[in-house]
Amino acid sequence: MKKIFFLFFLGICYNFIYSQIDTIKVKQLDEVILNSSRIDIPFSESSRSIQIISSSEIKKSSAKNLVSLLQQISGIDIRQRGVEGMQADLYIRGGSFDQTLLLIDGVKLDDSQTGHHNLNLLIPIELVERIEVVKGPAARIYGQNAFTGAINIVTKEISNSNSLLELQKGSFNQKKIKTTLVKKNILGHYSYTDSKGYRYNTDFINRNYFIKAKLFPNKTAINFLGYFSERNFGANGFYATPSAIDQYEETQASLISFSSNIIRNKIILKPKIYWRRNQDMYLYIRDKPSVYRNLHIGNKAGASLDMSLFSNFGSTGLGIDISKVSLSSNNLGNHQRHIVSVFFEHLILLFESKLDIIMGTSLNNYSDFGTHFFPGIDLGYKFSNELKLYLNTGNTYRIPTYTDLYYSDRTTLGNINLKPESASNFEMGLIYTKEYLKLSGSVFKRKSKNLIDYVKENQNDLWIANNILRLDTSGFEFEFNIRFDFNDFPHTYTLGYTFIEDKHSSTSFKFSKYSINSFKHNLISTLNSKWTSAISSNITFKTSERNSYKRYKVLDVGIKWEKSKWGISFNANNILNEIYSETNLVPMPKSNGSVSVNYKL
Repeated sequence: MKKIFFLFFLGICYNFIYSQIDTIKVKQLDEVILNSSRIDIPFSESSRSIQIISSSEIKKSSAKNLVSLLQQISGIDIRQRGVEGMQADLYIRGGSFDQTLLLIDGVKLDDSQTGHHNLNLLIPIELVERIEVVKGPAARIYGQNAFTGAINIVTKEISNSNSLLELQKGSFNQKKIKTTLVKKNILGHYSYTDSKGYRYNTDFINRNYFIKAKLFPNKTAINFLGYFSERNFGANGFYATPSAIDQYEETQASLISFSSNIIRNKIILKPKIYWRRNQDMYLYIRDKPSVYRNLHIGNKAGASLDMSLFSNFGSTGLGIDISKVSLSSNNLGNHQRHIVSVFFEHLILLFESKLDIIMGTSLNNYSDFGTHFFPGIDLGYKFSNELKLYLNTGNTYRIPTYTDLYYSDRTTLGNINLKPESASNFEMGLIYTKEYLKLSGSVFKRKSKNLIDYVKENQNDLWIANNILRLDTSGFEFEFNIRFDFNDFPHTYTLGYTFIEDKHSSTSFKFSKYSINSFKHNLISTLNSKWTSAISSNITFKTSERNSYKRYKVLDVGIKWEKSKWGISFNANNILNEIYSETNLVPMPKSNGSVSVNYKL
């Protein structure tokens, strides 16, 4: 821990040493400055498939939680077991949940036990300022867990938040209460949700505690973030076979971070220290812990320092991240791992800023898996202010999780002889943007080697972690967004489509649990409408088809009324009463709905 505090202290000292130097003149643009990069760059100068969901778009959406919101983005595959995202896995462009990375304010939430826990710390949707979705390899920026993509959730500034009280009642005897309090430089939030469940043994209780504070606001401000989420839920058929109807799970996830943003002359420093903890208790039979019980406690503590340098030669981003992970488990054993990651990126603008080039690499050293590089390059060319062509290529890498290596139960077996995964990636895309219209499309290809998946030859065999020797994933995405006025009020229509094709070779396994079950077709259509100064609506239609599941269609509708300090919303989900599963043959609920009332304090 001494190294952690030393890095943070170094950043603060730098601020005072150079306090006499004028503040950097940062390019002012009416657009987002990306956090999903080692360089502070405007969105227009990024040549990757990055999608920004702004606070206004979040407000227009009828989604009541981040899982529902992310499911409205093409290329994002969130496979739920139940409702409210109580247990859900995150996939991007056909990768597995272990190959995607979730961040809060730039702090990585990867879990060394298993990617199943990545979404345990999804914060309440009303605390989100924006979401940055990086589709495609992001290991050059974040390291090994961003194999197929990353999602960075940026929390609201305290000054932009409101005190709020909300009550919600929904199907399956679901009840929810949320309260957010803002005072000077402190924001606090508490929420509680419970439900009897939509079928046998799917009841749940969820509690969230969140606090954000700005320390020393009149000097070098230090941002503090603390978050604790507790989930207890019945897990009917969630993990083993569909016949395992009495499973039960309790998770506790927490995050503490301190960060600062120091701008002096032509340098920006962003020091962070952080600690993430996850506790997972699983019972095979809910009322009989003696039959089979797992308890895993994982910790990750670390410090990072990102630096942006601006010169006549372009913009340079440098970063270092030092962390220690540990796991204590009655099933997986006790393990520790030290990780040192060093990042470098450089942005060059040529031909009057029409051509942007970002070259970079990441070097990662693991105490148990050695040292690995993730080089990459992004190219973009603006034919005009409206039209841009981009392409990028790079390598990615993922070491096995402790579950991959050591897990053992009645249906699943780990493999201590697993090799790390690796892949080469290529993408080319086109973006056309007008004031009221946006069109984008891209084609991508990923060649993976030693891909880790749970496979078996016969249906009654154990799921065994293994290296699929090769998997080639290719596809394309298309998105259309148009804004128009009707009866003097704004409306927005969005259509997104993703196609993915997987071709595997050199493997004789007939059944795959995760990696070869991606969306083949995924179409998402949304219409956000403002009908009066107080009434708005959202309609979302999704149709999806996986390699091993039948095609299904889901229609959701939300209506809001907001006036002065009051707000009322009604949500109807799965109006078509579709029968479908998103993962592990767990049936999703049929038609359901909720009503909520909120008041700004």
